[in-house]
Amino acid sequence: MTRDLQISELHKHKDNSWDVVIIGGGATGLGIALDSATRGYKTLLLEKSDFGSATSSRSTKLVHGGVRYLAKGDLLLVIEALHERGLMLKNAPANTRNQEFVIPLYSLWDFVLYYVGLKFYDILAGNLSLGKSYFIKRSKILSRLPMIRPEGLRGGIVYHDGQFDDARMAICLARTAIKHGATLLNYFPVGSLIKNSSGNTAGVIATDTLTQTEHTIKSGLVINATGVFADSVIRMDNPLVKPAIRPSQGIHIVLDKSFLESDSAIMIPKTDDGRVMFAIPWKDKVVVGTTDTPLEVISEEPEALSHEIDFVLSTAGKYLTRAPSRTDILSVFAGLRPLAYGSGSSLTTKEISRRHKIILSETGLLTITGGKWTTYRRMAEEAIDKAIKAGLLPGKRCITPHLSLEEESPPGSFLSREQIVWIIRNEMPCSIDDILVRRTRALILDARKSLPAAPLVAEIMAVECGHSKKWEEEQIQAYNQLASKYFYE
Repeated sequence: MTRDLQISELHKHKDNSWDVVIIGGGATGLGIALDSATRGYKTLLLEKSDFGSATSSRSTKLVHGGVRYLAKGDLLLVIEALHERGLMLKNAPANTRNQEFVIPLYSLWDFVLYYVGLKFYDILAGNLSLGKSYFIKRSKILSRLPMIRPEGLRGGIVYHDGQFDDARMAICLARTAIKHGATLLNYFPVGSLIKNSSGNTAGVIATDTLTQTEHTIKSGLVINATGVFADSVIRMDNPLVKPAIRPSQGIHIVLDKSFLESDSAIMIPKTDDGRVMFAIPWKDKVVVGTTDTPLEVISEEPEALSHEIDFVLSTAGKYLTRAPSRTDILSVFAGLRPLAYGSGSSLTTKEISRRHKIILSETGLLTITGGKWTTYRRMAEEAIDKAIKAGLLPGKRCITPHLSLEEESPPGSFLSREQIVWIIRNEMPCSIDDILVRRTRALILDARKSLPAAPLVAEIMAVECGHSKKWEEEQIQAYNQLASKYFYE
């Protein structure tokens, strides 16, 4: 999986149109590329930055059915997500795992409410269940979660969901799609759509930002899978169309494992303002979040707001014996959720359904919005099925429900020269933050400690890719500037 080989595949098709061109290389776009390629369509995916660089690498790291959606009555989403959760854990066992969660209970009413809800959750999971939920006594919780505050604690409920590394899963999808014949290119933004004589969408004009080469690419189907940026592509098709996306921001803080000291995760189903909070063991750290803040302006590199950080810290402090402070934060990251506009556009973002929405414009541009990581495969299947039904593709059967993903991991120790060289040669990184942020998760795990690795990564990339000393210096400077937004002095 090298970028040069992918560029050569693009040139091979220079005079021929593609069956499917996908704009966007996050979870949804990569899932569509895999679905399309495995059905036998000639498939090209174009991503303006790195694979999974936006929302898809900034999630809560959960493969979940969505316990909180039960309370909202969104049963269809929960049923779909539980089914897809089971498939993801089966198809990508090396990058997913069964995670135990404990809901601490402080009243008898909590016990009735959550126990009944979670038993229903178990039933909806069917034969893809990850384990039955059950009640545990106060003493068992204190043994299982030694850092939980004991005051007022009556007991708890244990349930199971999945956990994964989102950025690594994006690479798994990319590798698998390429294996099945898709062509994938990062740092290849689409600037405009091509229209034929009938006014229908017939391709894209895109630029390789590494060489500043513009490409005219013809396709019978263009799919907009750009997440929170979907409206910008929709406006290429029709500048007057109403927005399809209502973005919100979720943030997470990363703490040392000593704040939890457990393999079990904590789930707080209702915080002071009605949101859900998690404290999850992940890669020998603890990830705590999330908030749900409506946004008017979206950006490539969203930043956690001060009041969001304070909310996460104060809420965590109410449930942990050791209350975290800003100086304890190893890393803080923010991700934008591409919530699909619907009839409830006046609702707060936490009340908008996470179910996806597929839109086919009058010109044939197919846009998919909303959804979440867990349902990426189902979203991809429905997007291609929609195109088939509209006559934009010949009918072919989806085979992804039981398709194993490519899960080769980089060899060598963490951030060793061996590991970095392998990543450069096999996973298409184009900058040092591709390696430190997404391929290894060094920035997410501990932003300060990742800084000394930047010069080594830049030096190795310069040698492997033929870059200049000036490139090295610029990369290190850019990374240091990026990393400074992930921690506090």
